[in-house]
Amino acid sequence: MYDAIVIGAGHNGLACAGYLAAGGQKILVLERRDVVGGCAVTEEFHPGFRNSVAAYTVSLLHPKVIRDLELAAHGLTVVERRMSNFLPLADGRALEVGPTQTKRSLAQFSTRDAERLDAYGDRLERMADVLREVVLETPPNVTTGRGWFETIGQLLAAGKLANRFRKLDLEGQRDLLEIFTRSAGDFLDGWFESDPIKAILGFDGIVGNFASPYAAGSAYVLLHHCFGEVNGKRGVWGHALGGMGAITQAMAASARSRGVEIRTGAGVAEILVEKGRAVGVRTEAGETFRAKRVVSNLHPKLTFEKLLDPSLLPADFRARIASWRSGSGTFRMNVALSELPSFTCRPGREVADHHTAGIVVAPSLAYMETAWIDARRTGWSKAPVVEMLIPSTLDPSLAPKGAHVASLFCQHVAPELPDGRSWDEVREEVADVMIATVDAQAPGFAASVIARQIHSPLDLERKFGLIGGDIFHGCLSLDQMFSARPVLGHADYRAPIAGLHMCGSGTHPGGGVTGAPGHNAAREILAAGKGGSAV
Repeated sequence: MYDAIVIGAGHNGLACAGYLAAGGQKILVLERRDVVGGCAVTEEFHPGFRNSVAAYTVSLLHPKVIRDLELAAHGLTVVERRMSNFLPLADGRALEVGPTQTKRSLAQFSTRDAERLDAYGDRLERMADVLREVVLETPPNVTTGRGWFETIGQLLAAGKLANRFRKLDLEGQRDLLEIFTRSAGDFLDGWFESDPIKAILGFDGIVGNFASPYAAGSAYVLLHHCFGEVNGKRGVWGHALGGMGAITQAMAASARSRGVEIRTGAGVAEILVEKGRAVGVRTEAGETFRAKRVVSNLHPKLTFEKLLDPSLLPADFRARIASWRSGSGTFRMNVALSELPSFTCRPGREVADHHTAGIVVAPSLAYMETAWIDARRTGWSKAPVVEMLIPSTLDPSLAPKGAHVASLFCQHVAPELPDGRSWDEVREEVADVMIATVDAQAPGFAASVIARQIHSPLDLERKFGLIGGDIFHGCLSLDQMFSARPVLGHADYRAPIAGLHMCGSGTHPGGGVTGAPGHNAAREILAAGKGGSAV
């Protein structure tokens, strides 16, 4: 008998398990694949070439999680990019984004925008500060059907949240309202006049978001990518040495050091429910494990539509999960390179600062919108949005000497093709389009590709359980955020079945490699079980 069984050894499942074990609980983690890590894994995809497979860069991993789980002591090292972002343009110019580069680089496009940049950064940072404060909090869950004591507690939580927003002056409150309701495009159009700066900032509004940058709510997705930090520096992005798998390997080592039992190759087929309470699981191999609680790190649709008898769930809850919007329009690739790309706007194949950056091919918001429209109509954009990172410029262990690996995060593609074809039929064709898009900015890039690893939306779903290829386990929209994530009335990481909890990205604060859902769920479970607190 275990105190809790955690389904899924992704980063949130491992974080939750580690915190529960620190609270004195006996924990079993069951993972379907043969390796822990979920979407944060490193694989050798060609002899001598290793790279992060799905998640590919570090910033949102919460410093408290890093500290509490002692990830550095268990082998995690994160190095910073020498330049944050690089936007190559067809006219031979480029926008460079970094602590010292942005304003100077932006002035070549608009002196007015360069002058406004600091004010924009200050304004966004104030809003990001509010988000940072609520990331590790359980959303208020004031609903009917609760006891008076619990209701009072939820009302106090709601009041605490309101006080955080009241800390902002009127201008700040107006900004926050805009960021939650407006589009990234409209928000940025109000600040800047030149296309390159709006493109590089607006990219964060469509990352993992199958939508136009002018879609209402996309401004929040932009903000969601701004609350992170690396090595104590806010707004910085970095790489985990050894790839993203280094994060989850450190989490697994931390969990095991606290007594957590982790079994791989142990997919769960069913959550066992007796007398209205989750009491354990049955694996695909037919093994049964029992526990006082079950904690799912899976996508909400997998948890509630695949592992449970639907008759056990309230009808309205089932309907809400059935309509949960999931599909981020992502096509993910890794490529092995014989040499570094030489960009028309920055010739040269020796490692330079821009090679360490997030290299974004998308010159304007209008380009991004066209890419989305194109994908909705035909299944994928013929002129896609591509972000390329070359982590081997910061971590030579990923590739043979003189060679490199690159991550390509590509948008937009439709989670399901409109003509009824399978992604298996077109994945190679679409991969060619993505590589050609980079080659247009860096001639010779296609010829330098030795091998490639392709993950279409369907591949991401089959391999990692990302329904529709959704990297966030569900769209980050107002109706699927905070107290409504995943369903209003269950934002406290508790399912509508006693003893069943959730700790994945389908809960607050959402997707990204943060560790926050796992941290928060463990706190609620420890409080519910009065098993101590290590959170």
